[in-house]
Amino acid sequence: MTKLSLLFLSFATFAAAQPAADLDKKLADLDKAVKSAQSAGDNAWMLVSAALVLMMTGPGLALFYGGLARRKNVLGTMMHSFILMAVVTVLWAVVGYSLAFAEGNVFVGGLKYLFLTGVGADPNSDYAATIPQGTFMVYQLMFAIITPALISGAFAERIKFSGMLLFTILWTLIVYFPMAHMVWGKNGLLGATWGRIPTFDFAGGTVVHITSGVSALVCALYLGHRKGYGTEPMRPHSLVISTIGACLLWVGWFGFNAGSALAASSLATSAFIATHFGAAAAALGWMIAEWMKTGKPSVLGAISGCVAGLVAITPASGFVKPFPALLIGFLAGIVCYLMVSVVKNKFGYDDALDAFGVHGIGGTLGALLTGVFATREINDLFMGKPMGLVDGNPGQVLNNAIGAAIAWVLALVGTWVILKVCDAVIGLRPQEQEEIEGLDLSMHGEEGYSFEA
Repeated sequence: MTKLSLLFLSFATFAAAQPAADLDKKLADLDKAVKSAQSAGDNAWMLVSAALVLMMTGPGLALFYGGLARRKNVLGTMMHSFILMAVVTVLWAVVGYSLAFAEGNVFVGGLKYLFLTGVGADPNSDYAATIPQGTFMVYQLMFAIITPALISGAFAERIKFSGMLLFTILWTLIVYFPMAHMVWGKNGLLGATWGRIPTFDFAGGTVVHITSGVSALVCALYLGHRKGYGTEPMRPHSLVISTIGACLLWVGWFGFNAGSALAASSLATSAFIATHFGAAAAALGWMIAEWMKTGKPSVLGAISGCVAGLVAITPASGFVKPFPALLIGFLAGIVCYLMVSVVKNKFGYDDALDAFGVHGIGGTLGALLTGVFATREINDLFMGKPMGLVDGNPGQVLNNAIGAAIAWVLALVGTWVILKVCDAVIGLRPQEQEEIEGLDLSMHGEEGYSFEA
């Protein structure tokens, strides 16, 4: 008799000797312990992921954008990212979480969670059944923080600080919260499982990158060129700082995408792999395209390509296999490079730090390709039915295209109206002399570098 058989026989003998009530209690206790262990593991992963996503804004995005700005605007540019960590947090606690994730209509949530009422240790099974709702809430907060911060790359070096604050508050209320609800909120219009137009967006291709990138273009067009644009050199003042920021973004993006599995699961592993592969392929794609066009591979190109790949793989990360992730990243590197180096120059708009070329275009490309490569082998949302085009469901490409189009329209219209309101109420553009002097001194009374100290 094998050891396994002996063990089974011993257990059966022991079980038979126990009163039925005792055995039921032991089984119930065991089930409770298993669920507690799973909850603890998932909760730990989600708290780490939330910290990683916050790191993407500060220091990641702050350093990335700060290094790309001119020296006289480095502090003002970094301040945009930093202060939104405070402003959006308060807005989220008061009303934002409720508008995004409380049950409402198909466009926006209700007021059930106003002032975070009822958001605590108990899980919300509609979103994440194994972690406290408080953990889910704070994780989603980090997405709300970084999204408007991405827009600041378009209006860097030419917006009043007060105007930026008012714009961000209104934009988050009018554009971000409704878009988050439509894609991720219960009964939202574009929800992958319950929406009328099921759109696959695992970690924010439409919610984060399309909305911020398209809004960035509107801001760039509305505010016009920086003083001296086209006649004065406007090179990045420190690619060293920007490279550090890009590396922090790459690392933090694992919390952004893999964390969107909302559990320490095999799906998180798959999203982690897809994220890394997409970033790597995009860095190479951008570098090769630039090398062929200019004869030199630049550091700025490589780090921009990396971010473009991270953007494009975001909606697909929880739906695609590793090699489609490589393809999505590689295409994003090439397409975003062409947008930044060819299309922007042809049309002449001043997207200062290329927020539209990277996030708007990269996010749109990623959303469309998610509809192509999503497969039930990675994420069986439809319970055995085909997911994307590769599974035999070409309609998903159309669904994702509609979702992307809705994000474009909301961002275009909403941003234009908000800019008009902000300009009328408080003004957006600094005085000419303030802009020439630099926003660090004129807006904040400080300088990023003091060489006399």
